Amino acid sequence: SLAASADEAFNLMDAQAFDAILTDLRMPGKSGLKVIDRALALPNKPAVLMMTAYGNIDTAVEAMRRGAVDFLTKPVNIERLDVLLRRALKAKSLEIEVQQLHERLDDKFDLKAIIGESPLLKDIIDRVKKVAQSKATILIEGESGTGKELVAQAIHQSSPRARGPFIAVHCASLSENLLESELFGHEKGSFTGATGQRLGKFELCDGGTIFLDEIGDMALATQTKILRVLQQGDIQRVGGTETIRVDVRIIAATNKNLEEMVKAKTFREDLYYRLNVVRIKMPALRERAEDIPQIVDFCLQNLVKQRKARVGKVAPEAMAILTRHTWPGNVRELENVIYRSAVIAQGDAILVKDLPSELRGSAGGSAVAPNEPAAPAAPAAEPAASDALTLESALDFLFGHFAGGDQPLLAALEAEMIERTMRLENGDQVAAARRLGLTRAALQKRLK
Repeated sequence: SLAASADEAFNLMDAQAFDAILTDLRMPGKSGLKVIDRALALPNKPAVLMMTAYGNIDTAVEAMRRGAVDFLTKPVNIERLDVLLRRALKAKSLEIEVQQLHERLDDKFDLKAIIGESPLLKDIIDRVKKVAQSKATILIEGESGTGKELVAQAIHQSSPRARGPFIAVHCASLSENLLESELFGHEKGSFTGATGQRLGKFELCDGGTIFLDEIGDMALATQTKILRVLQQGDIQRVGGTETIRVDVRIIAATNKNLEEMVKAKTFREDLYYRLNVVRIKMPALRERAEDIPQIVDFCLQNLVKQRKARVGKVAPEAMAILTRHTWPGNVRELENVIYRSAVIAQGDAILVKDLPSELRGSAGGSAVAPNEPAAPAAPAAEPAASDALTLESALDFLFGHFAGGDQPLLAALEAEMIERTMRLENGDQVAAARRLGLTRAALQKRLK
């Protein structure tokens, strides 16, 4: 499209989107500098090139300051103009691609990616919202597979650093020397095999967030260098003497008890307090069993979307087994089970027979958490001794003998077992849940 003046160009910009704009500096009415301002105020921000017969350093600097990608003097060299336009359009294309990738990251790692409605998880989400906008260092605790890195990503994506890099370093997977080089970089010749200079993760993460996973496995010497970053905001490469300033937010995670490690002098006390500015405790999956159906549905929808499976739901009998399992590997283990089961499922739903044998084989076992005391056995002479039969063993018997059978019968049995057990325990939910082999949260959900 061609325009004879700035006003005519403004009308064209309002009518359609442009990838690139070539404007003269001196025109009737408004100058080309006004065209730059108007073009870069548009939502799509086209690439702008300026040309003029009155080119001088001041005009070129002002055009570039306002956002022009380059500056040409007249008479214009057509070959150079072609090169500059191609370069500007390629840069614009890359900018759009980067923006789309950021949007995908926002969708994948924002707070909506933390799946569940349990009170425990809602508390964590509320905490993440509050701390994301701050610069505070964060310590995330929890068992393996509980989603510590996912929460760290969500904090980053919800923070002012979201357009900066997010780099995860798994401290347990590297030796002490390799970890130091990975984090801080090294100079050429600083150790055998260091054939060139290498930038570390802290330098590469400048302006962003670094996630130090399993920091409890970090050697004391490396802990000292992490403490320096937190205290002074600078690093030194391995084998180097130059001090390098870095602006990096640290989020650390561990599945170990750092307080006990501090007492045992295997973790620096001063580093522990520097890291523990904000503490987030990730619950084990067994502590929020009511979230399992929602997590399962989310996993299946992702598998279908990625065309890795066609199964979109789980049969009630299979879901009952999934919600009763204690999941020592937490969400990571659940995701693995759903993937394996969805791949082998033949129909439109995952059935009991599609679940791994270890789940089906232990379906009659207790779902009581490992640290939870065992339920006291009912006295043999007690009139209601039949109430001591666990809900799992009764359901598993029916599942084994009447697979695909009468669902109302199963629901009625479950309701009857819960009602009888609540009477037996005089309304004590903790005792009733223990006797039934359920978590208290799972029992409360069934009672509702």
